[in-house]
Amino acid sequence: MSSLLGNLFILAAPSGAGKSSLIKALMEKYSGDTGHPMQVSVSHTTRDPRPGEVDGEHYHFVSRKQFESLIEQGVFFEWAEVFGNYYGTSRVTIENTLHRGIDVFLDIDWQGARQVKKLMPDTCGIFILPPSIDVLEQRLNHRGQDSEAVIAGRMKQAVDEMSHFNEFDYVIVNDHFTTALHDLEAVVKAQRLRTGKQQMRYPKLLDELLGMA
Repeated sequence: MSSLLGNLFILAAPSGAGKSSLIKALMEKYSGDTGHPMQVSVSHTTRDPRPGEVDGEHYHFVSRKQFESLIEQGVFFEWAEVFGNYYGTSRVTIENTLHRGIDVFLDIDWQGARQVKKLMPDTCGIFILPPSIDVLEQRLNHRGQDSEAVIAGRMKQAVDEMSHFNEFDYVIVNDHFTTALHDLEAVVKAQRLRTGKQQMRYPKLLDELLGMA
């Protein structure tokens, strides 16, 4: 997989840490950057759409039976069951996108991250942390989308999720959103400047420069 020009990024975090908002802001800021295009992978899921979510744009919403059929077909790059629902990413779609030099961002949990890392060790893993447990709970409550019972479950799950932060390459604490976004940009730029990627991006330049020796 080292011949892929694009970079694969994993962003994981407990619910309420601000991961989705950071990804959205990054995509909007670099939407016109044709030199370094990027996109978010659209995953499959069996959960119901939330208000405002569009099938094929935010997720591919499928039934549990359809998802399990796709698992048997070996379609998924990674998949996991979270809060009673399946989530998965198409492997073919990801690889084709990376071959075209487009950076891809996976919005998945630590279970999915482990699966991806086994298949593509060069994948850059980024874990987003909230500044405190209290702030995390406040953010979940402010969404106004989940019941108290669901929020309590998410808070309990958050501790388990955050315990896997050391399996990732980078950790960003989302206290001040602008600062966290700048930190995320720094990681992305660093990955793009790795020697192997630059060799693939500038083969003619390197041949010309080395030919002068």
